[in-house]
Amino acid sequence: MHGMISTTPSMLLTNAILVLSNQVIRGTVQIVNGEIAAIDSGSTSVANAIDCHGDLLMPGLVELHTDNLEKHAVPRPEVRWPMLAAVLAHDAELAAAGITTALNGVTVGSFLEDSLRDQSLDDCIDVISWAQAERLTKADHYFHFCCEISAPNVLELLNKHGDTERLRLVSVMDHTPGQRQWAHIDTYRVRVRKLEGLDDHQIDMRIQQRCEYQQRYAEPHERAICAWARQRRLPLASHDDACAEHAIDASMKGIGIAEFPTTEEAATLAKRLGMRIVMGAPNLMLGGSHSGNVATAELAAQRVLDILSSDYVPASLLPSALQLHTTFGFSLPEAIATVTTTPAQAVGLTDRGVLAVGKRADLLRVSLPHRIPVIRSVWRAGERVA
Repeated sequence: MHGMISTTPSMLLTNAILVLSNQVIRGTVQIVNGEIAAIDSGSTSVANAIDCHGDLLMPGLVELHTDNLEKHAVPRPEVRWPMLAAVLAHDAELAAAGITTALNGVTVGSFLEDSLRDQSLDDCIDVISWAQAERLTKADHYFHFCCEISAPNVLELLNKHGDTERLRLVSVMDHTPGQRQWAHIDTYRVRVRKLEGLDDHQIDMRIQQRCEYQQRYAEPHERAICAWARQRRLPLASHDDACAEHAIDASMKGIGIAEFPTTEEAATLAKRLGMRIVMGAPNLMLGGSHSGNVATAELAAQRVLDILSSDYVPASLLPSALQLHTTFGFSLPEAIATVTTTPAQAVGLTDRGVLAVGKRADLLRVSLPHRIPVIRSVWRAGERVA
C-alpha cells in the first residue's frame, strides 16, 4: 500500500499492471484532483472503478525534442497550413501516441534573410502559448530552443524570444556541412539536391557560405547562448556530438544533455562525463540512422542511453521504449523511465514522469495484443485526453 484510499470523489483504475519506478505490480491507482492519491496492490470492488483488465498502467510519456509540428505546419513544400490548425493536429497526434508532456523543438537562427522559418518561429511560439493558456491542448506543451550557432541572426532571435514563459531547454546546434550530422558530405549533397533541387554548383556555393559563417559566428555565438541559458537556469543540450573533443567541450561548458550523438565514441565519453544521452526512437525502430550515424541499438546494447526522443515520429516513442525491455535487457521500469522519469527530471519537471503518490496523474493504459503496444487510454492531470 502506498498512501490511503480517500473518500473524496475520485477516479479509481484497478486490475492494472502498474509500472512503478523500481518494480511492476498488479494493483489499483486512485486519482484525486488531478494527482495520484494512492497506489494499492491488488484490485478493488468499488462499483465505479475502471477495470483495466490486466493492461499496463504507466506514466504519460515525456518528449524532449519533437519536430512533429513542422509536418503539420508545412504539409507540402509550397503549402503553409494555418498555425492554430497545425498545432491542434500536432497536439492530437502526440496525445494519441501517449505523449502527455512535449517540448516542441523550434529552430532559432537561419541563413536566409526574411526566411519562412524565422517568420513561423514567431507564429509557432505565439499560437502554442495561446492554445496552452486557453486549455485547448490535450498534451502539456513547452519549448525547446534549438539554436543554430553558425546562423548570423541566432542571438537576435534568442533575445527576442527570451521571455517565452514555457521555455524548458536550450540546445546548441551546428549543421555546417562536413561535420557532426553532415560529416558525410555526399549524404548532405544528396539530401539538398533532393529536397531543394539545387545543382552541383549551387550546392558548392552553399557549402562554402556555411563554412564561412561557421568560422565567423559559431564559437562566439555558442559562448553567448550558453551564458544566456545559465543566467536563466535553463538546462543545456549539445547536438550531434561526433567525437571525443565535442563531448569534452560540451561538458566543460556545463552542458548536461548530449542530444543525438552521431558516434559511439562521442556518446560513450559524454556518458562517462555525466551527461544524459538522448537518442532517436525512429533510429531504433528502423534499425539505424537515416544519416549514416551511430545506431540507437548499438548504444542501447552498451547501456549508453538515458532518454529516447520521438523526434519526427510521435508514435515511435512507446514501442521503442518497450523494445529496450524485450530486446536489450532493460527491466520494464528502466525501459519506461527513458521516456518518462528521466526526461522529466532532465528539464526540472519533477511533478510528473513516475507513478507515485503526490505526482501528477499523467497516465497511460496500454494493452499488448500479439506483443504489439496498443494505447487504450491517456489521462493528463486526471482528465482523459485520448
